[in-house]
Amino acid sequence: MHKEHSYGAIARDDILRSIRNFQLAALLGWQDVVQRYRRSSIGAFWLTINMGVLIAALGFVFGTIFDSKMSEFLPFICIGLIFWGYFNQLINEGSTSFITNSETLLQLPIPFFTFVLRTWWRNTIILLHNLVIYPVVLIFFGALVDTDVLLVVPGFILLSINLLWMMLILAILCTRYRDLAQIIQNIMQVGMYVTPVMWMPSHLPTGTSPLMLNINPFFHLLSIIREPLQGRSPIPINWYVPALMAILGWTVALFLFGKYRQRINYWL
Repeated sequence: MHKEHSYGAIARDDILRSIRNFQLAALLGWQDVVQRYRRSSIGAFWLTINMGVLIAALGFVFGTIFDSKMSEFLPFICIGLIFWGYFNQLINEGSTSFITNSETLLQLPIPFFTFVLRTWWRNTIILLHNLVIYPVVLIFFGALVDTDVLLVVPGFILLSINLLWMMLILAILCTRYRDLAQIIQNIMQVGMYVTPVMWMPSHLPTGTSPLMLNINPFFHLLSIIREPLQGRSPIPINWYVPALMAILGWTVALFLFGKYRQRINYWL
């Protein structure tokens, strides 16, 4: 019990120091974006253009296949693709947060969690660029949203809390077991097809058990963002599952981080 308490204290100290000095993570994340598009005239908006083309193409193809009303399906797939891209990048890049920053970690006494925050902030900047597409889609179809859209704020906070513990755990495990990063990429690829990203829950055959959706954590994480943006309030289970995930996930993350933090430099 004493050791578990000690592990938790070590992890909390690193995380709290990283949060208090968040401007460092924010600066590093911003520099990542700037460096990536240093010689580009429109910068990260190239990603927005690419995402817009992808949404238009897949929206037309899958909307036709599923015989869906385009004014409903295109906003649905727009949010799905934007946020799945966000999930995918954070999980994959987060799993190598320590590995890609190994030189800095080995030379400077910077809290480890700073580099997880760096990855989160970099991809959040890109997310904000891509979100510009959604109002354009709404305007094109003359759609409106009501006050339920404000629920996207607590939804995004809860989403980020969950993604951060996932990134931290995977960063620890992938530093120790390097092949795990490839497995995670494959899991995320499969996850896109079993999550309502390019298909709507209403497309499932009549009589299909809701268990298929309810046991999928990404369905709930996506719903607490997508439902408010589409002018609807998420159902209670969409809130309960991410909240429970956050509690259990951070409990495990704090234990693992506290226990193995001192070994990460050796694994690098």
